[in-house]
Amino acid sequence: MVLGRALPVFFAEAGHSAYALSLSGHGASRGRQHLDTFSIDDYVRDVCEVADTLPSPPVLVGHSMGGFVVQKLLEERTAPGAVLMCAVPPQGLLGSAMNMLMRRPDMLSDLGRLLGGSGASRNTLRDALFAQPVNEAALERYFRQSQTESHRALWDMSLFNLPAVRRVTRTPLLVLGAGRDHLIAPDLVEQTAQAYGVVPHFFNGMGHGMMLEQDWRLPAQAIIDWLK
Repeated sequence: MVLGRALPVFFAEAGHSAYALSLSGHGASRGRQHLDTFSIDDYVRDVCEVADTLPSPPVLVGHSMGGFVVQKLLEERTAPGAVLMCAVPPQGLLGSAMNMLMRRPDMLSDLGRLLGGSGASRNTLRDALFAQPVNEAALERYFRQSQTESHRALWDMSLFNLPAVRRVTRTPLLVLGAGRDHLIAPDLVEQTAQAYGVVPHFFNGMGHGMMLEQDWRLPAQAIIDWLK
């Protein structure tokens, strides 16, 4: 089963509607030709635009940069709940960059090339996202769908537009991390949880792309259990 279809079915069978959006400048969404002009605030507006069309206020689930976008959105409005999965911490991206510089400088360099538009290797993508075996055809698909990121948004996440923690804590939060995540290492997930006064939940045998791992049902079930 294609994972992109499996996740909505999994949540639907538990009684929850699930929606996904493509941010401005990503995929086939508007503005791809001027990606670097988009800020984190633009991405927040994208999420709000979609949320406002739904029949009821949604629980927000954000992964990696998406988790940072969720934190920024929660500065301005509350939600029934929010899930931060391997999220960029409220302290920003610099801690992640320093971790990789010390532990995986090869990965940091190759991912930098990807973000700069010159591409990264499939092996780097595998190491960055996965701790469990991944089907080669699936890896090839993920590689073809990877793209650069807005440099403006990266600077926002590094230094210039960090979340106001006190406002974010008005919403109930679930913080999830992966024990073998090279991008947002467990100590950074701990920082996020500590900032928001919650206990993080770790999946020790998983990598950064936990929703793409073979054991994706484990974090998905943790979200469902928390919603109950």
